[in-house]
Amino acid sequence: MENCIFCKIVAGEIPSKRIYEDDEIIVFQDIEPKAPVHLLCVPREHFAHLSDLDEARAALVGRTLGKIGRFYKEFGLEEGYRVIINQGENGGQTVPHLHIHLLGGERLGW
Repeated sequence: MENCIFCKIVAGEIPSKRIYEDDEIIVFQDIEPKAPVHLLCVPREHFAHLSDLDEARAALVGRTLGKIGRFYKEFGLEEGYRVIINQGENGGQTVPHLHIHLLGGERLGW
């Protein structure tokens, strides 16, 4: 999508501090972290919401969640972390490209 900031990050048009990437996803540090560790896990394919999932996209999100689990030790999150998918404006989604937040590094409140 031409005006999507995450699509521009995926394409390398906007710099990011990438932690991991493969042919399906990229993982990078959030530029406005809400915790000491705040990573964004972004599918390379553009789709905005969980309601946009078909079988292939659901499998992609599943694989993405599986990959997230490998980062917890690298970032010292053995005592716990939070995984968030915000949906729509009322759900706190600020970029209309499905992405998964990984937060931790301290006791997280609500």
